[in-house]
Amino acid sequence: MCERLKETRSKIIVFFFVEFENAETLLISEVYMLLEHRKAQNESAEEEQEFSEVFMKSLTYTNRFGRFKNKETIAAVRSLLMQKKLHKFELASLANLCPETPEEAKALIPSLEGRLEDEELRTILEDIQTKRSLQY
Repeated sequence: MCERLKETRSKIIVFFFVEFENAETLLISEVYMLLEHRKAQNESAEEEQEFSEVFMKSLTYTNRFGRFKNKETIAAVRSLLMQKKLHKFELASLANLCPETPEEAKALIPSLEGRLEDEELRTILEDIQTKRSLQY
């Protein structure tokens, strides 16, 4: 990779971390559960409100791309990742993207480069995949 591209990528990563340092992150599956809960609340209310197109598209998107289907699995994955030395953005990105290899993870999340050894990252990714496969 040329030096200029590396420098630009590094500046973007630093800006992103600074800009969102105090922001909390949610997994796509958590967003789905929140939206589904809101929908259920609305359906049980006396006067049912019509949801916006954006709400419905968000619900559809999060249902389609959420990797985890229940609270227990979400909590287990979040707990696993919180034990590691990961930035909140890295934690959410790993859980949302579920890369299969350390190389894929580092390509998708460049800030992981140099922070975790490949074997440690491989173990984390395998643990996430195991939790995904065991969910009901």
